[in-house]
Amino acid sequence: MVPPPDGTQGVALALGLNRVDPAHYGGWAGPLTGCEPDARDMHAIATAAGLASKTLLTSAATRQAVLGEIARAAASLEAGGLFVLSYSGHGGQLPDANGDDPNDGMDETWCLFDGELIDDELYGALTAFAAGVRVLVFSDSCHSGTVLRMRADDFERSHSDRHEILTRDWSDKSKPGVLAVRDRPTLDRSTLAVRSMPPGTAIDTFLANKAFYMDIGTRAPRDARASMKCQALLISGCEDDQLSADLGTNGLFTLELVRVWNGGNFGGGHPAFQQAIRAAVLQSNPAQAPAYFAVGIPIPGFEAQKPYTMAAP
Repeated sequence: MVPPPDGTQGVALALGLNRVDPAHYGGWAGPLTGCEPDARDMHAIATAAGLASKTLLTSAATRQAVLGEIARAAASLEAGGLFVLSYSGHGGQLPDANGDDPNDGMDETWCLFDGELIDDELYGALTAFAAGVRVLVFSDSCHSGTVLRMRADDFERSHSDRHEILTRDWSDKSKPGVLAVRDRPTLDRSTLAVRSMPPGTAIDTFLANKAFYMDIGTRAPRDARASMKCQALLISGCEDDQLSADLGTNGLFTLELVRVWNGGNFGGGHPAFQQAIRAAVLQSNPAQAPAYFAVGIPIPGFEAQKPYTMAAP
């Protein structure tokens, strides 16, 4: 990915995984059907806005490829540039290895094809962006561990004890969050799913690759958010304790994002964009509320800008 030839600086990366490699995830492939369409839609929005956009779909969305593309974007963008990163796929959790999350001892992850990407790694990658670069991240996923109140010691349990993890709240919590959208006649009930790694799979994946993840977690920067020179805005598909619905053709969050964007006719700033998406999602699914937060060094005028605006505020 390189900046457009006219000298403006705008780069986008759209990730969409309809499955993961079962060789890494303990035989689990996590089949979904709406994530690749999400990535194509996000790519189309970015391209229409003038950004140099690339998609990584399913098997192409490896840890190395994703981190490599983010690094290339960081190297190509200067102050005033814009980087838009979108992810559609399963979310997970791993035990916190560097001690930066004292509340629950867990790190959130994106389930990339050949392994999980820890949130600390993502923030670490964002520290490579220069001061004054605007970063916008969309995440249409959720984290089963947060929903289930998973604990770090759950990952050390014996195999015989994991039945409790597999059943603790999961049968109740994996479905009610999407019951409201099941009643919409335009949706295919047979393909409705949630974008969250099952807790048993999360534990098995960690234990089978414990040295790998502990090494990554230990090396990940402890205070990456505080070290960021750019400003990043994150608009996510749901709150931490909720589940994101996969409708078969799209994720509910991305579907409503595209509708709100309306071919670029949306005219508000980033908070207004999130609020409009949130209202639309809640109308279909009262148990899924898209979230918003900002990290890094504030850039005056960035949040008030219309999303995907190439020009610096």
